Amino acid sequence: MAAMEGGPPLDRAGIDVSLVVPFFNPGPVVRDTVERAAKALEAAGISFEVIAVSDGSTDGSPAALTGLLPEVLEVVELPENRGKGCAVRTGFARARGALIGFLDADGDIPPEQLTGIVRVAAGGGADIVYGSKRHRGSDVEVPFARRSFTRMYSAFIRVMFHLPVLDTQTGVKILRAEVVDAVLPVMVEDRFAFDLELFVLAHDLGHESFVAVPVRVEKAYRSTVSLKAGANLVLDSCRIYWRLRGRRAGRRARATGVSTPAREVPRPRAGGRS
Repeated sequence: MAAMEGGPPLDRAGIDVSLVVPFFNPGPVVRDTVERAAKALEAAGISFEVIAVSDGSTDGSPAALTGLLPEVLEVVELPENRGKGCAVRTGFARARGALIGFLDADGDIPPEQLTGIVRVAAGGGADIVYGSKRHRGSDVEVPFARRSFTRMYSAFIRVMFHLPVLDTQTGVKILRAEVVDAVLPVMVEDRFAFDLELFVLAHDLGHESFVAVPVRVEKAYRSTVSLKAGANLVLDSCRIYWRLRGRRAGRRARATGVSTPAREVPRPRAGGRS
């Protein structure tokens, strides 16, 4: 079934996993990704729903999902491209599962890997289970430029946030619904730094159990790290840092009864390709 932004969320009970699939102009591969994810979850006996969110796609890709899995699939079409973070948050807001996660639509990470990740999330008490291309068990060939940037960015994040996470950016994560309920009202990132914001806010709110799992990348890397994309990610990460400092200062002020002046933090730019 299809829905437009602002429509009523689906009301289902007894769902093990809500899977959000954000996409922007992926072409017909989005149908293959959704079909394979659904088939894998069904074969594993996991009850699920899939919420596919088009982030203002202009290539007709939402039509590729027409008539697919009408009992479990909802297609949400956002009117304009705002970024992956906005698309995932839109799906999270509509999710009804005990576990809620997302998988990138491009098919780079085989959807069949979802079942193992869900089992870890369901059985280990983790707050967030995330795919990590830096896990020693991962099977992935990463170009030198991207690998170098990833390592530098990871070091930057560890210094700034003291997060026990080596890879914030891989496009598959499963969270307990309680964690989503806690972080969603305060999330604002629309672009690639959405993933980092998810970890930072969860950690700040006391949901600190993060479990990395290995992933296999099915397709060769087609993209490279551009200077602009890297700079935007670092800039957005700095904004997350200052917002976190503001949240903590506010908590201290409330605890001591001392008011502090509000600090205006620049919001990430709307628009731009996710």
